[in-house]
Amino acid sequence: MRTHLPSRKVIAVLTAALLATGMAACGNSDTGGSAGGDDGKITLGFSQVGAESGWRTANTTSIKEAAAGAGIDLKFDDAQQKQENQIKAIRNFIQQKVDVIAFSPVVESGWDTVLKEAKDAKIPVILTDRSVDSADKSLYKTFLGSDFVKEGRLAGEWLVEQKKAAAGPVNIVELQGTTGSAPANDRKKGFAEAIAANPNLKIIASQSGDFTRAGGKQVMEQFLKANPKIDVLFAHNDDMGLGALEAITAAGKVPGKDITIITVDAVKDGMQALADGKFNFIAECSPLLGPQLMDLVKKVHNGEEVPARIETQETTFTQEQAKEALPNRKY
Repeated sequence: MRTHLPSRKVIAVLTAALLATGMAACGNSDTGGSAGGDDGKITLGFSQVGAESGWRTANTTSIKEAAAGAGIDLKFDDAQQKQENQIKAIRNFIQQKVDVIAFSPVVESGWDTVLKEAKDAKIPVILTDRSVDSADKSLYKTFLGSDFVKEGRLAGEWLVEQKKAAAGPVNIVELQGTTGSAPANDRKKGFAEAIAANPNLKIIASQSGDFTRAGGKQVMEQFLKANPKIDVLFAHNDDMGLGALEAITAAGKVPGKDITIITVDAVKDGMQALADGKFNFIAECSPLLGPQLMDLVKKVHNGEEVPARIETQETTFTQEQAKEALPNRKY
């Protein structure tokens, strides 16, 4: 009895069908296939600054969780605090034809070329947390984040009130964030404007600690060696302030008493330091931007008009307020 084998033509058709099925199955993975796919999902390319602080880690978690909850296909990139990595990531997103690009710029300057490439590709861009200094506002749809100048101003205003009875000079050292970044530039500006109200308040040293604990500790050690009398530390984020605590303690001084410490962020570790009396005041900068960002991604993708700037609602904390807030702190 003769067995009938399928013809070569039939085999070729079956093979092609199987290959097509396999390709469709992996088309929406993070490593292959075209962005967007045929499932109707919005694809968001997001480039994060890095993981330099507790704030940034909480920000990343918020974005990833919000994307999953909103049904948005997230392509995430960690720039490790390097602008060249972010530019490369944005160009990769453009090549992948994502629907929307969002990123938190490492520094303010040097974005026009790559943003124009995204605009030419008709891919809308959203800035999160940090802004850029581009004169062409059409290169991005909106900015979502904090008012960094206000954060610096609130920190300065609190200090002016605390030191209003000071008869002589009050020596301040400042731990700046990453050089050229929007929060570093703006917090410095806001703080300086506020303390100008009291001529006794003088910044005697100001240097970048790159928003890291290690940087904060190292620079504070230098400050303490070079300046025998330091009354106040203004750190541009909690992590640098926490690093500075180690240096202050090692120098035989009592943080929060011998040196008044003001920081920005209000992450859990910073709030604990405030509750314990090691910090004296924190201006909040919330990292939980994920839900607002995903809402904006959907609106921008659908061609809806959005405000040019959307600011997050934030507050300030004293020691007693930190004690009250800590049990329910999410980050």
